[in-house]
Amino acid sequence: MFNGIIYNQGIVSKIIKRPKGLNIFVKSDFKLSNKDIGLSVACDGVCLTLISYKAKIMEFYLSKETIVRSKFKYLKTKDQINLELPLKYGTKISGHICQGHIDTVGKVLSIKKIDKSYLFHFELPKKDRKHLIEKASICVNGISLTISKVSKKGFEIWVIPHTFKETNLSKLKKTDLVNIEIDILSKYVRNYFNEKR
Repeated sequence: MFNGIIYNQGIVSKIIKRPKGLNIFVKSDFKLSNKDIGLSVACDGVCLTLISYKAKIMEFYLSKETIVRSKFKYLKTKDQINLELPLKYGTKISGHICQGHIDTVGKVLSIKKIDKSYLFHFELPKKDRKHLIEKASICVNGISLTISKVSKKGFEIWVIPHTFKETNLSKLKKTDLVNIEIDILSKYVRNYFNEKR
């Protein structure tokens, strides 16, 4: 479990393609050891299990399900990804509860700099738009953000300079893809009331 507050980033150093999966290698400044093998790490919001660690390089295996659900089907070496270690008991939660279970892939429709902040407009597949709620939390590439407006095609978010600088949102451009995890509360509540009908 994560809270979507990003302090670290990594660079994809190698990708090994398998018939129905991928092994990816990510270099970061995390101070880990072989004792941490089996640890969950959020990589651009996707909860992945650490399977090896050597010389600051983490290795993860991605199943077909993860590849289909995320933007990682288009992953390339030298891509910069947001990283978050799992929450520890007693940790302050500054964002919101993020599971690392990606719901869908969004597309950047526009990015506007307004004063010192940035207004992002993302498009979502039609089937996922029903879960969007204005002022609800949403996880974009592993970052806890707030939906400022629900649009016909998706949603808008405002990004402050600190978040823009410390995450890979600063690398995004129009038509780029992002991993999206919709707030678990909105999904559960909608599912509960659908079952009551």
